[in-house]
Amino acid sequence: MKAWVLHNINQFYLETIPIPQLRKKEVLVSVKAAGICGSDIPRIYQAGTYSYPLIPGHECSGTVEKLGEQADKKWQGKRVGIFPLIPCMTCIFCQKKQYELCRNYSYLGSRRNGGFAEYIVVPEDNLIELPEQISDREAAILEPMAVAVHAIRRTLLSIKNPAAENLLNNNAIPNYIVIYGLGTIGMSILLFLINENKNNKFQKIMAVGNKEIQKQTILKIGLPKECYCDSRKEDAKQWILEQTEGRGADIVFECIGKNLSIAQAVAVAAPLGRVCLVGNPYTDIRLEKAIYGKILRNQLIITGIWNSSFTHQLEDDWHYVIEQIIQKKVKPDLLISHQFKLEELEKGIQIIREKSEDYLKIIMNN
Repeated sequence: MKAWVLHNINQFYLETIPIPQLRKKEVLVSVKAAGICGSDIPRIYQAGTYSYPLIPGHECSGTVEKLGEQADKKWQGKRVGIFPLIPCMTCIFCQKKQYELCRNYSYLGSRRNGGFAEYIVVPEDNLIELPEQISDREAAILEPMAVAVHAIRRTLLSIKNPAAENLLNNNAIPNYIVIYGLGTIGMSILLFLINENKNNKFQKIMAVGNKEIQKQTILKIGLPKECYCDSRKEDAKQWILEQTEGRGADIVFECIGKNLSIAQAVAVAAPLGRVCLVGNPYTDIRLEKAIYGKILRNQLIITGIWNSSFTHQLEDDWHYVIEQIIQKKVKPDLLISHQFKLEELEKGIQIIREKSEDYLKIIMNN
């Protein structure tokens, strides 16, 4: 099969390698589409990964072509999405089905071979069957969309989340919400919140970005242009304070992972506000004394997420995303800006690495 193989930092090549063998409860999936995640770029060119050689890519979908000898025959020929985290199933969190908190997990695309290839080997427990209403390329971004849902639920905004306090049904309704950073996850948070806000549960949803394509996309999603701040042209902190009449935002989603944006997220949070850290950091994060003091004096709640809930139950994050797509309440295609064939994958990676043109989600189509 053809695959993009990482042999070491900055040694990333398209090669022909053997189709992998299956263990008893694994399946072989023919990859139909794979998304390029921002985290793939430092993994390939800067930070490296856990072992080599390795095929990157953790956002993918495809069709089950072959079964391990103990895999359920129901999967044969099925179109599937793929949860990339492979839990140990023995730690305390796995016992509670909180697999995103597993202490001894493996992971497709970083700890074992991923989806930048013609085929990928996946444990059958990591599959989710795709309804016909969801295309392969839409299914390739189920993973970041599920992470977005998880972020919303972690702030206790509740979108069919029975485990969370429902702030929307008590006296602590969040009036102002800000999303810092409009990559795939930030834009997905915006998609779900705008859908949730059709009955005006929130006073104002605001977004901070830095690309013209982001501005055009948020208008298609339904966010008014006056609720978008281009951080290249104006001071985002000052803009948010003006938009909230000086009191700050009740909920802030930080989807960038840089010192400046994290500091600003804390700085613009209202007293008793919540800051959800979503962006993967590329460097060490350091908080100035004044920013740390703001957390203390405003009694802020700081939470973080890095993954999503996948339990095979209807209330998990993945099933929620699929339900919303089927009902046409959210449209993943709005987030896809580029598509490349497997052989051209490096072109998409270089667009993200070099910021050579505006982009949202870049997809590999086989």
